[in-house]
Amino acid sequence: QVKLVESGGGSVQAGGSLKLSCVSSENIPSNYYMGWFRQAPGKEREGIAYIYNNAELTYYDDSVKGRFTISLDNAKRTIYLHMNSLKVEDTAMYYCAAGASNRCLSVNGGGCDYWGQGTQVTVSS
Repeated sequence: QVKLVESGGGSVQAGGSLKLSCVSSENIPSNYYMGWFRQAPGKEREGIAYIYNNAELTYYDDSVKGRFTISLDNAKRTIYLHMNSLKVEDTAMYYCAAGASNRCLSVNGGGCDYWGQGTQVTVSS
């Protein structure tokens, strides 16, 4: 069973930056779909960034487009999320997920096969 572990979360001031990492216990197949999701208290889980087709294609939710960047390092079996110009509204638990089906690329990631346990991001001011 593939295990995903997120790290890199923390507390920052608005306008600051963080880099989240998601390490897989196994090599990530080149045809897999991967994404970052987040969930804030009182809100539903939402997909914010995806990478697929051998990491050649990416998609970002409008709420983070231009500020966040998703990338993949196959050698390190790691998915990254570079977060810049952070806003208070970005405060949430961030999860990474992956799956063999494009159904992983959904609003809530219901079609993903593997999930991490999350890392908390808190933005103040």
